Amino acid sequence: MAVTYEPRLGDLVEDTGVGKTGKVMGFEGPYVQLRPVGGGCEWDAEPGRLRPVAVSEALRAGVSVANARSRGELP
Repeated sequence: MAVTYEPRLGDLVEDTGVGKTGKVMGFEGPYVQLRPVGGGCEWDAEPGRLRPVAVSEALRAGVSVANARSRGELP
């Protein structure tokens, strides 16, 4: 029997459907609402396409956002 991942508020996950990492902000109908690491517009993701992110991946995502900000690519 396969175990399915059930995200919780605040979890950092990868949306494998779009290849983005986000923080779980809420649940709306059948979707999980995610916000990009470092802020931005939320998007709806299908729960079956989410996977938990390892601590090392979370740090990497945060550093990528900080670097993009320092280059002036993000507000």
